[in-house]
Amino acid sequence: MPLTTQITWLFLLAIPIACVAWTVTHEEVFKEPREYCKRKSNECKSLLERKFFYLFTCEYCFSHYVTILFLIITEYKLLFTDWRGYLIAGFSLVWIANIYMSIFIWVRQDVKKVKTEIEVLESESKIG
Repeated sequence: MPLTTQITWLFLLAIPIACVAWTVTHEEVFKEPREYCKRKSNECKSLLERKFFYLFTCEYCFSHYVTILFLIITEYKLLFTDWRGYLIAGFSLVWIANIYMSIFIWVRQDVKKVKTEIEVLESESKIG
């Protein structure tokens, strides 16, 4: 597969990885499993168990799990056709997905800021 096609797939596959990782770690529908994992990450005795459950509570960490799943499903490799291609693709997908999630956080914060400013202006105009 040509390098340009591989790079295109990298940016395209990172979108659903970011979406799944964000949804599982932030949206209300997954609140109970997320709370369970938070509790387990604080209560487990072994470091390995605590870290295993913690990975389900952080979108950046959880994106590693989602990336592994996507690599298995798509058999996507980057630069090499053997295990090295999977390794490079895995780290690359996580990196791009995390950039997408960071951009989403910035956009979301800006939207909240604008909403708050509008609410303040509306309340001031009602008072005045």
